[in-house]
Amino acid sequence: MYSVDLYNRVRRACHVDGMSKSAAGRLFGIDRRTVAKILLHSVPPGYRRTALPVRPKLDPFIPIIDQILEDDKRVIKKQRHTAKRIHARLRDEHGFCGGITIVTDYVREKQRRTREVFVPLAHLPGHAQVDFGETLGVIDGVECKLHYFAMALPHSDAFFIKAYPAETTEAFCDGHNAAFAFFGGVPLSILYDNTSIAVAKICGDGKRERTRIFSELQSHYLFDDKFGRPGKGNDKGNVEGVIGYGRRNFLVPAPRFNSFDDLNACLEEQCLKRQDDTVRGHSEPIGERLLRDLDALMALPPTPYDACEKVSTRATSISMVRYRTNDYSVPVAYAHHEVQVRGYVHEVVIGCGAEVIAHHRRSYEKADMVFDPMHYLPLLEQKVGALDQAAPLQGWDLPDEFATLHRLLEARMGKKGKREYVQVLRLLETFEMAHVHGAIKYALGHGTIGYDAVKHLVLCRIEKRPPRLDLDIYPYLPKAQVETTDPASYKVLMSGTAA
Repeated sequence: MYSVDLYNRVRRACHVDGMSKSAAGRLFGIDRRTVAKILLHSVPPGYRRTALPVRPKLDPFIPIIDQILEDDKRVIKKQRHTAKRIHARLRDEHGFCGGITIVTDYVREKQRRTREVFVPLAHLPGHAQVDFGETLGVIDGVECKLHYFAMALPHSDAFFIKAYPAETTEAFCDGHNAAFAFFGGVPLSILYDNTSIAVAKICGDGKRERTRIFSELQSHYLFDDKFGRPGKGNDKGNVEGVIGYGRRNFLVPAPRFNSFDDLNACLEEQCLKRQDDTVRGHSEPIGERLLRDLDALMALPPTPYDACEKVSTRATSISMVRYRTNDYSVPVAYAHHEVQVRGYVHEVVIGCGAEVIAHHRRSYEKADMVFDPMHYLPLLEQKVGALDQAAPLQGWDLPDEFATLHRLLEARMGKKGKREYVQVLRLLETFEMAHVHGAIKYALGHGTIGYDAVKHLVLCRIEKRPPRLDLDIYPYLPKAQVETTDPASYKVLMSGTAA
């Protein structure tokens, strides 16, 4: 290839000095046809192929390679052919005798030509994108997977992140509630991927059939929805970037908090702090551009959406209700009844008709059994033989005085003592633990061991009056004071005048 300096001298000789091509060729020692090419370009144009290269070994097998690459588009990325695997198949199945290099070069060039190209987008104020990410963290000393909800406003690059124990329907809805409250309004539209939480079915014409819970959420807040193409995360590239940014900057190293509430308070603080940053390509901080987003948002409704999953089911013979692979207890009076379960992020609420019959902490284990011991006390009062083996009472954290009372009642009265102990426990259905506990301590200290005595002591504590217990009178109630009848009192009644 000739140098730029030669190009300069040849072009000056011909264009400026008027030298002919033949004379210039003789002067510079090059062919006149080369001079003609130099006169067409100011710098060396480089090598230019006029025809495709001939590949006699590979060309007969190109249709096979193209078909393999086309079929790969319909399978997951991790199961697609590498160039090495394509070469092996050509060799073993089709008798290819060429080397791997020409196969690799062709596959690389083919993939480069078919790689997708994107259009830069401009984002109007008031529109949002939503997605979930995941990472690891430590909550209350236990390592677990964190699923974090992210809502981004692409116009201003502001975003909101909140972490949950799992990517569930109730977390999806609660994340919207929290994000709308954080921004103080509802976006005009929100772009999603095709999550099964929102999309029940993708129809043949590309339209989406929404899930019931997503339709309720949308009807409550009245935002417009948009969905990206299946498997095309770049359709909502802004929030995809937020997922990565949040993981790298807010969740590395692995966060350690006592509860999800503490973690989310920290994440919200980080989201607010980032609004002071200025993003590359912009002269205004995120917070200033966010003002245009906020002006375009719709007003919040008077109350947030009830962010829960609603399920109708039936309580079993052991007075348990199954929700998301776990069992939760209900009062024994509702065994075999139809009930409604509302699953929140951190709570499970069970109702029958219009009445709420049980509240439980939400469990994210598998095949877990969550009991409220109070639900089983009426049944245990009838079946006292099951008291010592009753699973709902195992692990019930009661003060030590309860166990002492149980031991003494059973030692003194046998089976009847067990029943009286259950009756004492049932006082917790009506009275506070502090009052019942204090009454048991007093009863143990004074030797008044019995349900009637404990109940009397509880009432005395509540009414703030001194107890009146007499150990000579069973069952340890206050001794009755019987006075002699005075005939004069009757005379007063007969006369109709007050004494």
